[in-house]
Amino acid sequence: MLARPLYMDKIKPYIDTPFVKILTGIRRSGKSTILKMLMAELGKMGVPEENIVSCRFDSMEYADMTAKEMYLELKGRLAKTGKTYLFLDEMQEIEGWERVVNSLLADFEVDLYVTGSNSRMMSSEISTYLTGRYVSFRIYTLSFGEFLTFRREFQDLRDIRTEFADYVRLGGFPATHLQAYSDDEVYTIVRDIYNSTIFSDIVRRNQLRKIDQLERVVKYTFQNVGNTFSAKSIADYLKSERRSLNNETVYSYLEKLEKAYILHRCSRYDLRGREILKTQEKFYLADTALRYSVMGYNPDSVAASLENVVYLELCRRGYTVNIGKTPNGEVDFVARRQGEKLYVQVTQEIKSAQTEQREYERLLEITDNYPKYVLRTDEFAGGNYEGIKTMHVADFVLSDGW
Repeated sequence: MLARPLYMDKIKPYIDTPFVKILTGIRRSGKSTILKMLMAELGKMGVPEENIVSCRFDSMEYADMTAKEMYLELKGRLAKTGKTYLFLDEMQEIEGWERVVNSLLADFEVDLYVTGSNSRMMSSEISTYLTGRYVSFRIYTLSFGEFLTFRREFQDLRDIRTEFADYVRLGGFPATHLQAYSDDEVYTIVRDIYNSTIFSDIVRRNQLRKIDQLERVVKYTFQNVGNTFSAKSIADYLKSERRSLNNETVYSYLEKLEKAYILHRCSRYDLRGREILKTQEKFYLADTALRYSVMGYNPDSVAASLENVVYLELCRRGYTVNIGKTPNGEVDFVARRQGEKLYVQVTQEIKSAQTEQREYERLLEITDNYPKYVLRTDEFAGGNYEGIKTMHVADFVLSDGW
């Protein structure tokens, strides 16, 4: 197992605390492996093997299990003496799992770790049964830094810019970087992850019948990563294609894709009025490889994928991210974390003075003193312009200095 300290360092302080540790994120992002790392950490701390219990509830062994049966199964596996450390993987498969966890907490000396691949893991039911007694951790696919760590295991690294181009194209699902796969092999693996997520977390869970409608909404959002649009925009587009779909149905599909962690919604924030706007949002993907595995690779999509990479990196680092609306345009990202804030523009290349002026003018309109960045991928990506820092995107996502 290759270490993922970004998450381990966040979770370890909560070992032996009375909180349920809930790990959520898209399928195959590495949640199960992080559970194994935590179990290994407990072993190093001297916890006896018999006091560490793990169950994976998407196994056929637990198909059709009820909440009561789950409770009795776990009760029977508790250690005879001392605290039991329970690692419960893909819990969302069991209806009523929240009550099971609540009962285990109340009845026994346990330390609980739970994973799930659907945002129902963070639903109102949890708030009802576990109010104030859980901490959640969103697990993302590999960051660029983690990607480089994985690549070093099986090949010599090339220059950072070349590796970054591969990262944008091939994404960061851990399973695709455990050995040297070809591009086609990577996209085959990612397409299988996508298909299983669509079927298990959306179609089967919601008993959808019109799968073709869902697929059309998916393709529209994948093609429009980094563009602002609304449910009405999609409905109007499908109507022009002679595929009738009302706004409410489109909105429902988008919501389901979010709950399965395939899509991330990024709302617009009015920098002057200081309020979240309800219209014309952007959506980003859980991983850039999802687009290419479903739609095929197209060099024209790289600019949008760069935005996607930066968006995910900001989220990994705990920022709340919005699009910034200014009086004369938009700033790609306004990122806030406690008392911190930064503004980011992302562009693939600046090929003209007009383009350069546009990218910097949007940031110059903002008069506060928080850090401002223009991120590029061309050879001139460096320097400082009227307090705005210019960086290569790869350097930005690897940097600890923001």
